[in-house]
Amino acid sequence: MSEDTKKEKKEEKKAVEKAADIKVGEKEDKNFKMERESPPERDEEKNLLGGGETDELPEDVKKKLAEKKEEKAKKKFKRKKKAPKTVKSGRAYVKATYNNTIVTLTDLTGNVLSWASAGMAGFKGAKKSTPYAAQIITKIAVSAAREDFGLEEVMVFVKGVGTGRESAVRALNANGLNITAIKDITPVPHNGCRPKKPRRV
Repeated sequence: MSEDTKKEKKEEKKAVEKAADIKVGEKEDKNFKMERESPPERDEEKNLLGGGETDELPEDVKKKLAEKKEEKAKKKFKRKKKAPKTVKSGRAYVKATYNNTIVTLTDLTGNVLSWASAGMAGFKGAKKSTPYAAQIITKIAVSAAREDFGLEEVMVFVKGVGTGRESAVRALNANGLNITAIKDITPVPHNGCRPKKPRRV
């Protein structure tokens, strides 16, 4: 065999192999595409089983869903609104401790109309027991009671030895409530319990 014929045969073999490789490659590509492009039924099954991309929803959508749930919950347990109740005379309880001052306004039977505390008004630490804090919280409680129930006059019951007791009573009068009586109901021991031993320092 001459060298030219050998070269021609080699070239033919290479061409045939290349063609075969291309066909095999095309088949593999097709199979790969088939695997990637799964039918929509399979995708639905994945989603139902908990797989797929729909597990992680965007935060906006999650918030909306949470809001809808809250609205539904509110609708289920929504009570009928009662007719506005008017309370002309009531009671004011001022609890003034060393750490805090709490003002509670009730009707004559003891049902709470409004209340406020120094912590609720935004005071922190030692400022909670100051006369200024007592004045502010009394204003908050009185304004709420007057708007909602039309409260006009109160009997005041003061409890505790804190610094806010006097300023709270004065603030009740300054905010438009008529004070009919003031009573101190601070609990006082009368030789009931044995006192602690004196502290040794």
